[in-house]
Formats: sequence, C-alpha cells, structure tokens
Amino acid sequence: MFVRPAEPADEKLLWAMLYEASYARDQGMDSPDQLRDVPGLGHYVEGWGAAGDLGVVGGLDGASLGAAWLRLFSADDPAFGYVDADTPELAIGVAPESRGTGLGTALMTALIDAARKDYDAVCLSVRQDNPALRLYQRLGFVAVDGSDKVNLAGTTSITMILRFR
Repeated sequence: MFVRPAEPADEKLLWAMLYEASYARDQGMDSPDQLRDVPGLGHYVEGWGAAGDLGVVGGLDGASLGAAWLRLFSADDPAFGYVDADTPELAIGVAPESRGTGLGTALMTALIDAARKDYDAVCLSVRQDNPALRLYQRLGFVAVDGSDKVNLAGTTSITMILRFR
C-alpha cells in the first residue's frame, strides 16, 4: 500500500474518486465527466491545485485506487458540508475493488495529519447510511448539530467536524 501527496496532475483521479464518493453510479451516471454538470459537486475538484488545496493519493501494488482531499469554500459558494470559510471540507473516494483493505483509513489519517499543521479543524458531509460514517467517528469526527439535510440522492446527510484546537 502507498500514500503520497496529491498533485495538480491528479485531477482526473480526483474526479474518478468523487464519482465513487457521490454514489453517482447509483444515480444513473456512467462517467465521472457527468459530475461537472451536477450543481454543487464540480467545485470539489475543478481546478485542483489552487492555493489551500491539500490532498493525498493512495493505492495498492502501484495502482492509484483512492484519494482524500480538502478545499476551502466560501459562504457565497459553499460545499455540502460547509461550516465556515476557515474550515476546509474533506472529500474521500476509494475504488470499489480496494474497499475493506485499509486504504481509506490510511488516506484519512495521512490527510488529517497534514491538515493539522495548517487548519484548526476539517469538516465533511456524509450520508447517514454510509458505512464510512463509523470510520469518521473512530477518527474523532462529530456531527454538527442541526446539519441533517436531504442530499442529491434524496437520502439524509450530516455534516461532521474534527477539531484540532
């Protein structure tokens, strides 16, 4: 297993991992390219490598199979788990064939360790029925009170935050 810092050249992989994270296949999409037209999703990846962007890429046997990344958003253009302009929102996606291998935990741990140096907290949005919710709780994320909302798939998501200081 490997984990390395994400680079601007990883944007295509980030689109693919956002496709996995957003359950786009379940919504009838057959390509990560279709995410660019979904309101609220494109800004998670579009123009990756801007100031403040931070991420990691990982995989098995030399193949990149997952990524975790974060970006800052503004109140004028918030992401789904927006808390405030100083708290970056994290996204993570792992290819189906590598789920259950520990890759997701390794990616989250590496990204959290890197983010801790520059930020007071990180946040994310997660479906309440997503098995990754347990991982986020184990890593110390807690639900933001009153953050329950219906997501693009029509199910309920919550915003979670991990405070470093």
